[in-house]
Amino acid sequence: MAIIKQYDKRSGITYAYESHSYWDKEKKMTRAKRTLVGRINTDTGEIVPTDGRGKKDKAKVSPTEELDYKKLYGALEKKYAGLETLNEALRRENNALGTLNKALRRENKELKEKATRVQ
Repeated sequence: MAIIKQYDKRSGITYAYESHSYWDKEKKMTRAKRTLVGRINTDTGEIVPTDGRGKKDKAKVSPTEELDYKKLYGALEKKYAGLETLNEALRRENNALGTLNKALRRENKELKEKATRVQ
């Protein structure tokens, strides 16, 4: 087994993988299976272990710390009201666009009929 370093150009992060080589009987060639070990710290060169899914640590709440449910509920209500307002505005815009679409289709049909009569 070997440790492979691979640089990701998109993110600019170098990752460390553990590579395990094996013989593939079907393809009759050697293959490699890689497992993510972690990212490489650019300052120290150390491998910092990761869980491999790019997830951040969730904020930990101590059991003694109580959540203010009224505050959370109020925030959710405000967010919901804002989303309802946006939803209603989008519905109105959609209806206006549908009406405009019908008018343009009608006009297009009339122009096609005039074009066939002229020919």
